[in-house]
Amino acid sequence: MEDKNKSMHPSSLALVPFAVFAAFYVGLSLYASHLGLEMPWYKVSMPVAFLVASAVSLLIGRRGLDEKVETYARGMGEPNIMIMCLIFILAGAFATIAKGSGAVDAAVAIAQSLVPAKLMVAGVFLVSCLISLAIGTSCGTIAAVAPIALGFAEPLQLNPALLTGAVVGGSMFGDNLSMISDTTIAASRTQGVKMKDKFLANGLIAAPAALVALFLYAISGSAAGAVDAPAVTWQHIVLVVPYVFVLVLALCGFNVMALLFSGTVLSAAIGATLGRFAFFGTAENAGIMDLLGKGTLGMGETLIVALLAGGLFKSVQANGGILWLTDGIAKVIRGRRTCEAGIFLLIAAVNCFTANNTVAIVIAGPIAKECADKFGADHVRIASILDTASCVVQGLIPYGAQILIAMGVAKGLDMSIDSLALLKNLYYQPLLAISVIASIALSGRRAKAPIPLCSP
Repeated sequence: MEDKNKSMHPSSLALVPFAVFAAFYVGLSLYASHLGLEMPWYKVSMPVAFLVASAVSLLIGRRGLDEKVETYARGMGEPNIMIMCLIFILAGAFATIAKGSGAVDAAVAIAQSLVPAKLMVAGVFLVSCLISLAIGTSCGTIAAVAPIALGFAEPLQLNPALLTGAVVGGSMFGDNLSMISDTTIAASRTQGVKMKDKFLANGLIAAPAALVALFLYAISGSAAGAVDAPAVTWQHIVLVVPYVFVLVLALCGFNVMALLFSGTVLSAAIGATLGRFAFFGTAENAGIMDLLGKGTLGMGETLIVALLAGGLFKSVQANGGILWLTDGIAKVIRGRRTCEAGIFLLIAAVNCFTANNTVAIVIAGPIAKECADKFGADHVRIASILDTASCVVQGLIPYGAQILIAMGVAKGLDMSIDSLALLKNLYYQPLLAISVIASIALSGRRAKAPIPLCSP
């Protein structure tokens, strides 16, 4: 990345495609809302918005069109993008086959008998926090927990967007703090600090936000309808085995793609054994192959968005847009506190454009360390700010992997969740942003003396 940046020239023009994307997607959605259309944020196709922005990115720069298209294609084929797409496919298959086998209904029945309906949303948030903290991946947590959580929506009269928001928020808690999270590793390594120290500093910021979010979810879920809990049978217990299997493997650090594939196979085997479906379906009842096809193909739009987002970022980066952004923010830093605030804005902006918190930390980390050295900022705090700010943005952008996976799982369960409604129910991320901003504003006055980058 550093070698490539040296050969680039900063260019604000390279960022125009992101403005085009925002104007097209957000602008037309707001116009649809103004017209009074139902679910206006579904009236504008996100893949189309990315296509328009991508076309603009290919018009920028002096390179030939063939070279620009090749660069764009390399961005679409980045290993991280491909891994993300595989997770999308497997998550769709698992969610659909589990629902078809009756595992969702069984999980709901068991949960109703154990957890009061009024505390279900708060329980979903807490479980998501603990699982993501243990496995260090928000995407894996969402893929494993979202199908179960959304199963509570209809019988408990809970808002699907509220349940999804609780899952996404809880998953970002662990992504931010976990010792095995790639964001923790990237933030700690770029600042040259121990992960243990970063964890302790980060916990002081994240814990208050999580506690307030837990309280708000408990209040928000208090309007759930009261329903009689069904009697739990041995079949209920057997049907939820795939969920337990997936969660246990996730807690053990098992590869998320392997565990989703294994869970899908196990769920299909249990459903077939109990006579819930046959291998091939009929006109009345869907079979295993029908459900698997529906689940994987249902992720089509999500896959297209991920591919186009990867290509667009690569194109903007090649045109010098990211370099212009990072250079511009670094120039306005004048002291320790503005150093922390500037790094917060830097990582947030880069994450908006990359839609990947780990990549954003890798890009902004070296600049953040240089600024911290110059202005005497605490490298542990800088590592914490890098990780926290990236998790705030990553958990809020509607084209990020976390929200895309969650909405994809909901779609696979035949639930339509408006992206705006989902954003309104993401309590943890805004609270985390407030917490880190307050931490910067109220940070101690034990500033180190500025350290020059080079001798006079």
